[in-house]
This record gives sequence, C-alpha cells and structure tokens, in this order.
Amino acid sequence: MKSKKEFSPFIYILPAAIIVLFFRFIPIVLSFILSFFNWTIRGPEGFIAFENYIKLFKDAQFWHSLINTFYLAVFVVPITLILSLFFANLLNKVKKLSGFFRTTYFIPTVTSLVAISIVWKLIFSPQSGLMNSFLSIFGIHGLGWLSESRGVFDLLLGTVGINLTHWLKILATQTGASFSMLYIIFGGPSLALFAIIIVCIWRGMGYNTIVYLAGLQNIPEIYYEAAEIDGASKFKQFFKITVPLISPTTFYVLLMTTITTFQVFSQVYLMTGPPVGGPLGTTKVIVYYIYDTGLGEAMDLSYASTIALVLFFIILSLTLLQKRLEKKVHY
Repeated sequence: MKSKKEFSPFIYILPAAIIVLFFRFIPIVLSFILSFFNWTIRGPEGFIAFENYIKLFKDAQFWHSLINTFYLAVFVVPITLILSLFFANLLNKVKKLSGFFRTTYFIPTVTSLVAISIVWKLIFSPQSGLMNSFLSIFGIHGLGWLSESRGVFDLLLGTVGINLTHWLKILATQTGASFSMLYIIFGGPSLALFAIIIVCIWRGMGYNTIVYLAGLQNIPEIYYEAAEIDGASKFKQFFKITVPLISPTTFYVLLMTTITTFQVFSQVYLMTGPPVGGPLGTTKVIVYYIYDTGLGEAMDLSYASTIALVLFFIILSLTLLQKRLEKKVHY
C-alpha cells in the first residue's frame, strides 16, 4: 500500500512527461545534433562542425528576419498588455450581459487563423479595404499596407518634412555601414509588418483580457473601500492597489505573449506575398525563415535547425530574465 502511494504522483504526471519528452526535449536534442551536419532532405551529407553557426553570423537574411521579429515583439507585447488591462477593467465593472461581452472578446482567440488572415487581408486592401476607407475620414489616403516596404518611422517623419532616407545615406557614407541595414534598424517596421502587428494585437487581446479579468476579480473589495475612506482617487487606486496586486497575472501575460509573438508564422504565411515574407523581406519573421530554409527551395534541414536553436535560446533567455524580474516585484 505504501509503495503504491509513492508511485501514484509519478503516474499522474506520466502522460505530460511523455509529451514533453517526445515533442519538446528529443526534437531540441536532435536539432542540436543536426546543426553540426550538412543535412538536407536527402539525408546526412557529412559532418561540418561549426560551419552552420559561422554561416549564421554572416547571413543578412537571418539578421533581417530577427530584427523583424524583435520589432513585432516590441510593438505587440506592450500594446497587448495595456489594451488587455484596460478592457479587463471595463469588463470588471459591467454587471449586466457580462457573459456576452466576455464571449465577444474571446471570439478572436478561438477563430481559425486562416479565416482571420483572409478577412484582415481584405480590410488592408489598398483599393477597397475598410482601413483605408476609415483613414480617409482623417485625410489619409492611398496607404499600400501589405504591399508597402517603407518603414513606419520613415513614413511618419516624412509627414513633417524629414527625409530619413537622405540622413541615413549620409550616415552610411560617413561610417561605412550598410545603408540597407541602417534603414532596417532606424526606419522601423515596414507598413506591411505593422499590418501584421495590428492583427497579432487584435487576436491576442481577447485571451489576455479574460486572464486579466480573472486576476482583477481576485482582488478583495476591502482594499478599494479602505482607499475610498482615505480619499484616494480612482487613478491612485489603480496604480497603488490594482497594478501591484495584479502583477503575477501581468507576468504570466507578459511571458506568454512574448513567447507567442516570437512564434508568429501563420499571419505572415497567409497575409503576405507573393512572395511570402514580402515586400522585400520586410515581413519575413524568424519562424517563417526557419520554415523557408528547411522546407523551401534550399531544403537545408541542418541550417534551419541551427536557426531554430538560436530562437530557442533567445526565448529561454527572455523567459529567465522575466522570471528573475518577477521575483523582485511579486506581491
């Protein structure tokens, strides 16, 4: 009887452990081994040691896709967090039809990405899309959206008469740096990538709003009542009570949103192109680059594994950093 009790916890976690072992741990180990070989779809073609890693550092497309992915994360993660918390606060005050509103917010999460991507592609259509029709009310006309390769910082500065391209060309001449790389870094995400960013925020917001709502409903009302008696304004209550007490939820949302943003693939595959990742590779994110390298024309599985490993370590580093920060501000 005693031995059965000792084994029972292991039996409970066995299904999850098998899934993690076969679908997480073993693929990571195999990717690590593959990265030291020249391995195509035809099979292994020899041991090449660190050649794939050396190639990686010289690969301009890899760096471009990595910068695109960082731009995606820099915009999607904070905006999704702020909007989700804002709408969760509004929903927390709704007493009637609360179930209806929660369902409405959650619909994007359970809707097929294929359907979402097709609808948003129509919305961003330069000729007949709803987005350009809406912006025309404010005097903004003719945005190319998914076909526009210019960066949003360049476009915004252009509206106030600053020619960013001209200044970057001067900087490239004086420093000897590559103009295209300077433009990728300082020009901002292309308008096409910004359209993908909007879709990612819209899709992720519903799930995060519901998670925040659950966190808000766990805060005891007694804290707000005490703050009211002391004369604290709603603004102070939000920043002194709500934000600190909801910090565990914030870190969960931050962690999950960061991971899912680095893994964006379907929106790029379904909304951009031809060629996919266009225009001029400005929407080619790191996961699509892995797919294109491993299963595209090159069929270079070993190099794709090398890039996948780099992505794994980037996500792991960000996760560990966030966990370390969580320990300092956890309430």
